[in-house]
Amino acid sequence: MVDPDRRGAEKRGRNAETMAVLWLRLKGYSILDQRFKRASGEIDIIAKRGKILAFIEVKQRSNLALAQTAVTERSWQRIARTAELWAATRPYLRALDWRFDLIAVSVSNAPKHFRDYWRP
Repeated sequence: MVDPDRRGAEKRGRNAETMAVLWLRLKGYSILDQRFKRASGEIDIIAKRGKILAFIEVKQRSNLALAQTAVTERSWQRIARTAELWAATRPYLRALDWRFDLIAVSVSNAPKHFRDYWRP
């Protein structure tokens, strides 16, 4: 049986990702992939704008400061390994400038996009 709290958290996370995708599209990004999962990890959103390929983690918390600090160094490393796997099957995108972004979402604020938030 699935824990109801876990199910609620997953639904809130998916809603935050949907909001982030809409926000990115309004800013001119093309969404290339969502919820890309491998054994190495998961990437919430992969987007392109101009010569930038952005691997984006979305975090929803009660306030933006908590969302901003919710991703650990280990999580970013897993995201970076997963980004390598994703790009390995798309050699035509490897020449783009890669960036690892965070979109923080809270109930009372518009999403906040932190560009180039982490570097491997």
